[in-house]
Amino acid sequence: MTTFWSTWICVLTIGSLIGLTWLLVGTRKGETKGSVDQTMGHSFDGIEEYDNPLPQWWFMLFAGTLVFSVGYLILYPGLGNWKGILPGYENGWTGVHEWEKEMAKADAKFGPIFAKFSAMSVEEVAKDPQALKMGGRLFASNCSVCHGSDAKGAFGFPNLADSSWRWGGSADTIKATIMGGRVAAMPAWGDALGETGVKNVAAYVRHSLAGLPLPADNDADLQAGQQTFSTTCAACHGPAGQGLEIMGAPNLTKPAAFIYGTSLAQLQQTIRHGRQGHMPAQSELLGADKVQLLAAYVYSLSQGASAKPAQAQAKNE
Repeated sequence: MTTFWSTWICVLTIGSLIGLTWLLVGTRKGETKGSVDQTMGHSFDGIEEYDNPLPQWWFMLFAGTLVFSVGYLILYPGLGNWKGILPGYENGWTGVHEWEKEMAKADAKFGPIFAKFSAMSVEEVAKDPQALKMGGRLFASNCSVCHGSDAKGAFGFPNLADSSWRWGGSADTIKATIMGGRVAAMPAWGDALGETGVKNVAAYVRHSLAGLPLPADNDADLQAGQQTFSTTCAACHGPAGQGLEIMGAPNLTKPAAFIYGTSLAQLQQTIRHGRQGHMPAQSELLGADKVQLLAAYVYSLSQGASAKPAQAQAKNE
């Protein structure tokens, strides 16, 4: 703020306080002492105003606000470029640096805790109750919107509490996934295979690979579907359909890996139009220390989990 505008604000503020003080004291001196029957000499619809002084409590409250204003302007910024005599307002009355202050306090308080867990392996951190509580809070704040509060996923988002992993379920792999994110692409095969080819491959994947029943009226050629799978799909999903973690291709023998649905119509839709998956990187948002805790929490969810029978997964589909 320039000197001119700083001076202008000071003159207006101080002048207003002086004027209000003069008005309060001046009118108080001219008031009639005590209650009287004398009126102000005017009448509105037969209603007259008595010439009585303001109540004492009102006068004291007004005076108190003026005293408070003076004290406030001395302690805090408010008079142009004046910063106040209290520490912490060197940049004026602003919240510009409040975030930095809060982060500094948080780092001082939680920094040693993060440092302790960062020096441990993810597997070790996953066994620490305190670390799992912290990781659970991080998951709820940053991951549950996609994977659900119970980490069991949703349509298009994988279940993190089972044993089916697209990019691998080891502790280090999970941490790498969270840190750098993942981008997966299932190409559209509708134009290349035609509608008959799409139906044959979908039926082969559902029945022959995943072990799920086909509708009674389904007339797909499973042998043709197997041949098409071997020439177009095996490069990513493997000859036996068990997937390739290096490419993020799911294991098609586990219905739990079908995050876009296991019904025949949903499989046809996936093959026909493809799928695009994106797991955003969290390294810049959370930092390595918090990702360590988050990875340990996610890793702990799948420990001891066993894949459910395929038939139970697709019951009544």
